[in-house]
Amino acid sequence: MPRTRADGKKTQIVVVGGGAGGLELVTRLGAHFPRDDFDIILVDRNPTHIWKPLLHEVAAGSLDANLDEVGYRGHAYRWGYRYFDGALEAIDREARQIVIAPIIDEDGSEVIGRHRIRYDFLVLAVGSISNDFGIPGVKDHCLALETRNDADRFRRKLLNQCLRVSRAMVADAGSDATVKVVIVGGGATGVELAAELYSAADALGFYGLEVFDRLRLQVTLLEAGPRILPMLPEKLAAAAHAELENLGVKVLPNTQVTAATADAITVKDGTIIPADIKVWAAGVKGADFLSGIGGLETTRTNQLLVRDTLQTTLDDHIFAIGDCASYTPPGEARPIPPRAQAAHQMAQTVFANIKATLKGKPLKPFVYQDKGALVNLARYSTVGSLMGNLVGGKMAIEGRLARFVYTSLYRLHLIAIHGWLKGLFLIVMGHVNQVVRPKLKLH
Repeated sequence: MPRTRADGKKTQIVVVGGGAGGLELVTRLGAHFPRDDFDIILVDRNPTHIWKPLLHEVAAGSLDANLDEVGYRGHAYRWGYRYFDGALEAIDREARQIVIAPIIDEDGSEVIGRHRIRYDFLVLAVGSISNDFGIPGVKDHCLALETRNDADRFRRKLLNQCLRVSRAMVADAGSDATVKVVIVGGGATGVELAAELYSAADALGFYGLEVFDRLRLQVTLLEAGPRILPMLPEKLAAAAHAELENLGVKVLPNTQVTAATADAITVKDGTIIPADIKVWAAGVKGADFLSGIGGLETTRTNQLLVRDTLQTTLDDHIFAIGDCASYTPPGEARPIPPRAQAAHQMAQTVFANIKATLKGKPLKPFVYQDKGALVNLARYSTVGSLMGNLVGGKMAIEGRLARFVYTSLYRLHLIAIHGWLKGLFLIVMGHVNQVVRPKLKLH
């Protein structure tokens, strides 16, 4: 394909979704292709990006997202792409256009009507949503941590509950009031959030809640499987389990949720666990709108099936990366896991394959390099394994080394989307902010 089309229009590359993979991809595309011949477009329904693995810190108030998020409009101007605010509604493969849903403001007025954007290449990077497995009440009564808005909502509810308990303690010194949080799912999100909540509780006394302490926080972590953190070696998972219980978290493996109500979680044996706040972190799936979108093949969990080139199985002009894509490598029994490192590697492959297509060269197959898994238990501990597919996932690390590697992942993401100079500057500013800014964001 030439740089400009036969009709004189620019070659248009559209990326839907500005998460870890999508934002890194448009950054590479915008920096590489000349603006006179190529039009690089990012479509996302949110105006800003924040690295999803940090959302549990935003939820607990340990991280101020206003200082760490990336505004797409300013980023687009610097890196040579255009940003469109909107949500994908449909794909017209015959016309090679995507349909963007109308944008409605808070008053219900239409800001921008339904419209279409043409593409020569389309990359779907819309991430995933929580999988409630059809369990009654989960959708209505449980919070998920999928977006910045979700994290902000959780933080507001948490602070309100802490204020309620603090007020009860002031009114009655003998009050047994507590904040009851139930987290469903013993993966990285659930475990990290549980630990982060206790770190936040320790700091509340410095910000007006003098009578509140961690003893007034009751966190219960439910896991349907036999142990938490199944992606880590059993020894490290056991260490994390012990650390959580030392903090005060009640960890319940082999506990399957059957229903959720406004004030409780019910499990399979009939036990009812009271809860002021319920968080669902028990699995992910593709967004419902992806099911059969554009006639493309999808899995039963709404993920787009892709070939080893990360092109969708039925359309060479449409790629999918990250959590919304399902790719099972030859000889493997399971698809690539939904991790930020997978999205990052997929973005690199799609970038190379779009360039190869334009030059008429063969496309490269995607080869997933498992770098291992890391879980950060707030300021208390970090555990993980490195170089998963090189040493069988048995290179266990804990403590300061694990913490250093964990923070390095985010630093690499900053460099990928900002470049070395600004990325290093932001890393330095991050260290400064840890000293000068409040330990908790309470508004």
